[in-house]
Amino acid sequence: VQLQASGGGLVQAGGSLRLSCAASGRTFTNYSMGWFRQAPGKEREFVATISWSGRTTYYVDSVKGRFTISRDNAKNTVYLRMNSLKPEDTAVYYCAASARGYGSIQATLYDYWGQGTQVTVSS
Repeated sequence: VQLQASGGGLVQAGGSLRLSCAASGRTFTNYSMGWFRQAPGKEREFVATISWSGRTTYYVDSVKGRFTISRDNAKNTVYLRMNSLKPEDTAVYYCAASARGYGSIQATLYDYWGQGTQVTVSS
């Protein structure tokens, strides 16, 4: 699976962004999808995951109520809608695909990774 993330940028605190991750190469519905992020000097952190069907989602506590993960299986794309952004959300965001159908918070359980897209939130 090849993953291409896009949609990052510079936004003021309180603003919104929508990240997209387009998949190609294999059957998209065979994979659960996840978003992770890595801030400078920090380890990669789980953000959100969605099952192959889209019916099950899970978020890290720090983004609950602000971020929404979704997928469009007809377009082979997963999204991360980010509202009420905070400076601490600044990071490179990565999408990933896992052959585990119901997703995971563990990065080691993801099989394919996109190249990352930078999100910068100014205060």
